[in-house]
Amino acid sequence: MNFNRLRVVANNVFAETIRDRILYVWGLFAIIIVFIIPVIREVASTVEDKILLDVGLGLMEILGVAVTVFISTGLINKEIDQRTIYLLIAKPLNISELIVGKFLGVSAVLSILVVGMMGLYLGILTLNQTSYPSLTALMISALFLILKLSLITAAAILFGVFTRSLVALFLTFGIYFIGNLSADMVKLNALVETPLFSRLSQVLFIIVPDLSRLDVKNLAVYGMNSLPGAVTLTANAGYGIVYTIALLAVATIILAQREF
Repeated sequence: MNFNRLRVVANNVFAETIRDRILYVWGLFAIIIVFIIPVIREVASTVEDKILLDVGLGLMEILGVAVTVFISTGLINKEIDQRTIYLLIAKPLNISELIVGKFLGVSAVLSILVVGMMGLYLGILTLNQTSYPSLTALMISALFLILKLSLITAAAILFGVFTRSLVALFLTFGIYFIGNLSADMVKLNALVETPLFSRLSQVLFIIVPDLSRLDVKNLAVYGMNSLPGAVTLTANAGYGIVYTIALLAVATIILAQREF
């Protein structure tokens, strides 16, 4: 791959996404948090700090996933529908550079989105004198959220390569929900002696990425002592990176086989 060509594709995706005012999500996030603080104080006066932390981190993920899916599923289809794919592949740009460049552009936007939301979140917590157990734990949580969103981006690009944008959107949301539940399904399989459910849960666990390995937001609420060890965190991060690379590789192979 040529770094300069990757940079050009990534910059184009980044600039186009920013022009779509996607960073207005920061404002939406701040408004929701500000309005939800009084409600949490009313219903959970004794544990409001932990609930607010949990709600804030959960809201970051929900907004991040929504932005990821709606941006990523149409990246390739838009090029095909507008016939600009012919111009791209006619230039000294190969399919892998197109896929990876678009992935990097979206990932850059998502990283800025998560960092901005975390900054707003910490500012609001400070202004409201809400204590949080560990800044380091929250930073680790933000990093793993970026890894999770990047993996979902790769899945959305893969689905967008061989399906229409609307179908890819539903498939990507399905991957997100099943990926968060696949580990629990395997545990439930030990309690439910149903052959069909057993086979289904095992197949889903093998095929669908286990997104629970990239979810440390609940642990971050209770501080560094509740976080997994450095070896586990590194292994989980490596799992997410390897799975992301695999999805991008499959997307590249499929797009290379398509006839336009």
